[in-house]
Amino acid sequence: MIHTDNPKPDFRFAPLGKTNWKDFEQLFGERGACGGCWCMWWRLTRPEFEQQKGGGNKTAIKNLVEAGKTLGILAYDKNNAVGWCAIAPREEYPRLDRSRILQKVDDKAVWSVTCFFIDKKHRKQGLTIKLLNAAGEHVKEHGGRIIEGYPVEPKKESVPDVFVYTGLASAFRSAGFKEVLRRSETRPIMRYEIE
Repeated sequence: MIHTDNPKPDFRFAPLGKTNWKDFEQLFGERGACGGCWCMWWRLTRPEFEQQKGGGNKTAIKNLVEAGKTLGILAYDKNNAVGWCAIAPREEYPRLDRSRILQKVDDKAVWSVTCFFIDKKHRKQGLTIKLLNAAGEHVKEHGGRIIEGYPVEPKKESVPDVFVYTGLASAFRSAGFKEVLRRSETRPIMRYEIE
């Protein structure tokens, strides 16, 4: 048997809510994950987002948590939040419909995966795939049937993490998602249908 100082994490998952807000806050840190976003990019217009970047976005997402909105799934390694997957019904992300390449595929009701944020120490361990699976369970519990994602399929092998916050197409494929449409060479729209 091989012994290591860093045993493989045994991840667990929980939806973001009032009871674990502090965990989300700690994971996102002072910068709000990336440049003061606080996972509000897809929920706002560009002017709204820019106006409340940072503290305003943090307050906005905290208000959504307080209102009991479905926002996403946290991944834990022991008691520490180490990953995030934003998932909610597509209509909660109006910016998607303003995107030329991410407009609706059809009129089916879908839940959209719009963002991932994973602690640096826990990247490249398959956590995105595990978060997608946990998100699928969450959607199923809420009566959803289709999960849609908007990952990146970069032309080159190595891309800075900040540019793949919507996930990589390879991770979505590994989680059972299928491509349904591609309006851009590097941005497939992928779906997972819950049986």
